[in-house]
Amino acid sequence: MNPITDSDVRSALLGKVIAEHVANPNTLVVEELGLARGACRVDVCVINGHLHGYEIKSDVDTLRRLPLQQQFYSDVLDKATIVVGQRHLDHALETLPAWWGVRLASRGVRNAVRLELLRPARLNPSVSATAVAALLWRDELSALIGGRTLEKAALRGNRAALCERLSELYSLAEIRAQVREQLKRRTAWRGREQL
Repeated sequence: MNPITDSDVRSALLGKVIAEHVANPNTLVVEELGLARGACRVDVCVINGHLHGYEIKSDVDTLRRLPLQQQFYSDVLDKATIVVGQRHLDHALETLPAWWGVRLASRGVRNAVRLELLRPARLNPSVSATAVAALLWRDELSALIGGRTLEKAALRGNRAALCERLSELYSLAEIRAQVREQLKRRTAWRGREQL
């Protein structure tokens, strides 16, 4: 039997798990969502009442980047699920935080990829307000800050300073909600339409 590749898992994930979200007008599905100014990418992110990221690690992938990805996901995402081949299952179950969901990708009798839910994703207890705010573009940050203060000085500085300022003006819950809404309002990402 052929090894399961990233492409195989992604197709199954989009076709079987994510498909139920695509039809919902209050949900946006983004492939390759950049975190920390592009230092890390979420393979598939579902944006609705939560930011739920899916990380794919097929049998032919390595786990070399997973510790760094785990850190970035923990700073930003409300929920995370890793979708792994059998080769990486034990490592995922042993090393990822309990709030991460785990799905096992395997081949069925007709060679189709099956995705078995082994551990459901739970809410992340350690989201960083400034890291979530960093998902916003500068003009989006400025608009939100401008909605809470008339100080022109509050709109000066680099994006990191604006993210910090936003976290001073809004609660974490407000930032999460505002970021989800801003992301859903965008019509194109890096020049291509999303699902």
